[in-house]
Amino acid sequence: MALTPQNNEAFLREVDEELRRDQALHVWRRYGKLLIGAIVLGLAAFAAFLFWQHRQNEAAGREGEQLQKAYDDLGAGDVKGASGQLATLAQSKRDGYRALAQFTQADILLQKNDLKAAAAKFAAVADDGSLAQPFRDLALIRQTTAEFDALKPDVVVERMRPLAVSGNPWLGSAGELMAAAYIRQGRRDLAGQTFARIAEDDGVPASLRQRAVQMAGAMGAGTTPAGNKDKTAR
Repeated sequence: MALTPQNNEAFLREVDEELRRDQALHVWRRYGKLLIGAIVLGLAAFAAFLFWQHRQNEAAGREGEQLQKAYDDLGAGDVKGASGQLATLAQSKRDGYRALAQFTQADILLQKNDLKAAAAKFAAVADDGSLAQPFRDLALIRQTTAEFDALKPDVVVERMRPLAVSGNPWLGSAGELMAAAYIRQGRRDLAGQTFARIAEDDGVPASLRQRAVQMAGAMGAGTTPAGNKDKTAR
């Protein structure tokens, strides 16, 4: 007996559903264990990540306490006690703590007037490619300051040239070193231009700008102090 269009449609739908059930069952029988294994491995990996993250946070907390303890020891005059803490932190895998520890170690050496050893500590930070650039730039400035009397002026100029530019956050400190090197070379014109650049940059701390205005004037370079730019433009 022939099927009506409605019965024929229902029959085809049943066949299609049965076929899909057979295909799903076949896939499950063939790949079910693999799927379960993948899910279990994924959950295990996620749990391991959460555990690792927890341990990292705990370790970071301990190192933060250790750094604070070193600062407390220094405040109390216990340089020996602080030095032990700092020596450990200087090997930290966490960039921030490692850099701060090395900076502090260098500052301790500066207080002892051991300029060569302090410069080596700053150089280690400046040469550490894993650190953020602001850390490295500051370390290069501190290194150059410690070595200034032993360096040729042109070495100082070349080191500071990329930093002593308008808009750079280290313009004030780098610019003063650069200008001092120019003075040693007898280039008062270049020194005056550098001091003027510092004076005219409103990103430089006010105390450095004021000193730069005075030095630029002494070198015969005119300046428009950053705070007066708007006034002169009106």
